Amino acid sequence: MSSLADAVPAAAERLSGVARRTPLHRNERLSAVAGAQVWLKREDLQVGRSYKLRGAYNLLAQLDDAERAAGAVCASAGNHGQGVAYACRQLGIRGRVHVPSTTPRQKRERIAALGGGAVDLVVGGDTYDEAAAAAAEYAERTGATVVPAFDDVRTIAGQGTVGVEVVAQLGRAPDVVLVPVGGGGLLAGVGSWFAAEHPGVRIIGVEPAGAASMAAALAAGEPVALPDLDTFVDGAAVRRVGDVSFPLVRDSGAELMSVPEGRVCTEMLELYQVDGIIAEPAGALAAAALDELDLPPDAAVVCLLSGGNNDVSRYAEIVERSLVHRGLKHYFLVEFPQEPGALRRFLDEVLGPDDDIVLFEYVKRDNRETGAALCGIEVSDRDGYEPLWKRMEASPLTIQHIAPGTTAYRFLI
Repeated sequence: MSSLADAVPAAAERLSGVARRTPLHRNERLSAVAGAQVWLKREDLQVGRSYKLRGAYNLLAQLDDAERAAGAVCASAGNHGQGVAYACRQLGIRGRVHVPSTTPRQKRERIAALGGGAVDLVVGGDTYDEAAAAAAEYAERTGATVVPAFDDVRTIAGQGTVGVEVVAQLGRAPDVVLVPVGGGGLLAGVGSWFAAEHPGVRIIGVEPAGAASMAAALAAGEPVALPDLDTFVDGAAVRRVGDVSFPLVRDSGAELMSVPEGRVCTEMLELYQVDGIIAEPAGALAAAALDELDLPPDAAVVCLLSGGNNDVSRYAEIVERSLVHRGLKHYFLVEFPQEPGALRRFLDEVLGPDDDIVLFEYVKRDNRETGAALCGIEVSDRDGYEPLWKRMEASPLTIQHIAPGTTAYRFLI
């Protein structure tokens, strides 16, 4: 860890004049939520709108002449590719970025724009793993240097420069730093540097509940592949953490916690609607964990807002997940008798004055007497569900609550 801690200041020197020194802003809303003094490190304002440039540039800047001549290649779902593209352009290295076909057009266009004529963008395969395999094959065939997104000491040291900036901007070491975790590169870099230079700082890594691969690795004593993966928090949805990043995180003494994806969505909406900040799901991870912490009121808490590459078309899903997580939206299968007035009785006898039907569609007609309808209902607050369900139980209708996470929920919603 000491060698990595030494590598972080050297990386900061290389990045001077290339990476932006992103703002550190005190946030009133989050300070009230946490009951402490909360600061946001705004890596969403970095070149490429994420911290990924730091690690990519630090690695590529250390290549010798022969390696630079052979070029560089990476696989990416978006953010890392933008960092590599910009770094290649700045250093005059021929680059190649492989992305799966599922990568949004906006991210593809940004990779091409940041790389200019220095980078070839290759779209192929349906998954990140296929893109990574194609990048590895290209490197084997051509001798190009593979630029890992998180599993290389040079990448990790570059990501660690975020911590150096935080201390310089705050004027002292913070008491707590919350770091989003995917493959572990950012946490390994920041955590290792703080452990060496400011060991009293509490470092907390925050993972999405559906992709807690670092917690699984720590429990197993080594990186393991998650059998199931929720990819919603795409910037942190990594099935297996890195072989290089894992021991660094383990030895840094960082704590780990997980946050439900629905809570991340709620925080994304709060950042947007209250603070005017566009955060991607991984960017909102650290801030989403604040309401679970017990912090002293005078504690200086820094949340790393790691990125802002969010696709506007996702906001409908973000709102949906947030409502369900907060207990404001519920889904039911209702068996209606096929007779006049059945729906009117449901509205009059089951729905409360503040309940609102936001979805109603027949799933299928079972027979001539009954028909099942999928019904989505919003309640005014979380406490509104219990009285609604009691009225449903008292009703002569057959009603089934479709719980989030169940097979029926994933199939129908």
